[in-house]
Amino acid sequence: MKDRKCYFGYPMRHHTIAVLPFKNHSSDPDHEYFADGMTEEIINALAELKGLRVTSRTSSFHFRDARVSIVDIAKKLGVQIILEGSIRVAGNSIRISAQLIEAREDYHFWSQSWDRKMDHIFEVQDEISLLIAEKIREQFGHFEIGEQLIDKQTDSLDAYHLSLKARFHFNRWNPADVKQSITWWEQALSFDPNHLESLVGLADAYGFLATTELIPREEGWGKALELTNRVLKIDPEHAGAWYQLANLSFFTEFDYQSSLEHTRKAIQLKPNYAEALQFLSFLYTISGNLEKASRYLNVALEIDPMSPETLFFRAYYLYRSGKYDQALRQIDVCLENNPNNIPAYVVRSYCLLKTGQSDEALKYLETIPLEFIPPDEKLGIECLAHLMKNKSKGNKLLENLIQRAEDPAAFQAHSYLWLAYGVLGNNDKAYTWLARTIEMKSSILLLSFTDPLVEKLREDSRFPRYQKQLYPQGQKPTTGKSKKGPGWEREKIEQNLQFLMQFIEEEQPYLSPNLTLRSLAEQIQMHPNQLSWLLNTKVGKNFNE
Repeated sequence: MKDRKCYFGYPMRHHTIAVLPFKNHSSDPDHEYFADGMTEEIINALAELKGLRVTSRTSSFHFRDARVSIVDIAKKLGVQIILEGSIRVAGNSIRISAQLIEAREDYHFWSQSWDRKMDHIFEVQDEISLLIAEKIREQFGHFEIGEQLIDKQTDSLDAYHLSLKARFHFNRWNPADVKQSITWWEQALSFDPNHLESLVGLADAYGFLATTELIPREEGWGKALELTNRVLKIDPEHAGAWYQLANLSFFTEFDYQSSLEHTRKAIQLKPNYAEALQFLSFLYTISGNLEKASRYLNVALEIDPMSPETLFFRAYYLYRSGKYDQALRQIDVCLENNPNNIPAYVVRSYCLLKTGQSDEALKYLETIPLEFIPPDEKLGIECLAHLMKNKSKGNKLLENLIQRAEDPAAFQAHSYLWLAYGVLGNNDKAYTWLARTIEMKSSILLLSFTDPLVEKLREDSRFPRYQKQLYPQGQKPTTGKSKKGPGWEREKIEQNLQFLMQFIEEEQPYLSPNLTLRSLAEQIQMHPNQLSWLLNTKVGKNFNE
């Protein structure tokens, strides 16, 4: 089948689709947040389907208002199918239009419009998502579809709309908009205290502010933990909550193994979870397992190829792989697309240090806006650069770093002191300090222990022991054996196939212009998933063929 071969030069292991941002055709331009929300709900619903690879929101929204042909968009995203649509809101009424496009030939093989009341927004989202999934399966081949793809989020439309507004701001990934998103999510929770998407979004926002040190770490992560626990109490299988737990385990508990297991759980619940795939790649990267890191990074790149975050993780992987010049070029692309990417500034400095450009690193350090680099981060990079070129000045900065590292909460200083001892090749001081930081559960050390800047420390006999202690891999959770086919015995398969072919020959259902896979399944009293499997596996054709 064509989806198993190559498409625009990409090897296709799944059916692939990108959902472009629905256009806001309402008279009020402020309804753009609602159009975005509808798009995201459809993306999330389709992403639940195994066998369907759905481009992440970030990459799909990259083409908002872009003057690029559908064929070119599909090439850039590596997908077979494009879904585009529009929304018009008038009072309590909404009109939604959607169309599916086979990208390589650029032809529309399905389109439909719906006129509904806002009160039934979740029902219409589910109706649209199910119908889209059905049409993709009819056109391209078998995958399993459940009876429902979207659950009703809340009984409060006010909470839903405020949550959409919050997500609209949060997705801009800058401090001002993230703080605005917190305001909207808190208002949403005043209408519905158990609205899961608002609780997870709020946890994500506080985690962002804590990671970037825009608010005190304890305050930010404390609120994120409280909100995440509220979600899991309501829904223990919420993928977003497990991803939050992964971040909390890493950044607050110094627990690599739990972080790894929680990330795997999030991906098990939501296979197209780009952020969790990025994070899993990152976890394997810092542990030194570059083969696994590359595998998960490539999946994240398939799902979210235009995302600045995915491209940053690729740059970080290149840095950790010793490909410093390539990493520098990728980092520059990241910063061009998103000048607010705080970690990119740091990794760029590391690349300059590893390529012997200490002076350039110092000059670059002065160009980084102060709000994008915490004081201990700046002190640490400056110390490393001078230790590499001017030992006397470097030693003075090292004394300052040692003083700062005495603060149990100064995680950045703890990490840079390890790096500084590594640059100096002072193994005994380095490993003595390492033991202290482990006692303090200084989480940033998990990033720095295997950093290329401590290459000299890797040769020490103590390194493998600590590496095993810091990065236990744990056991991959078992998900059970996947059931192949619809669970029929071989004899039953042949009987059903014979009955199907006889029905088609005698009743000629294909003469009806309104025939669908689901309506044919109803006529022969067979589940649509079973019929789809039978057609693809035993007849060797998809429904439309």
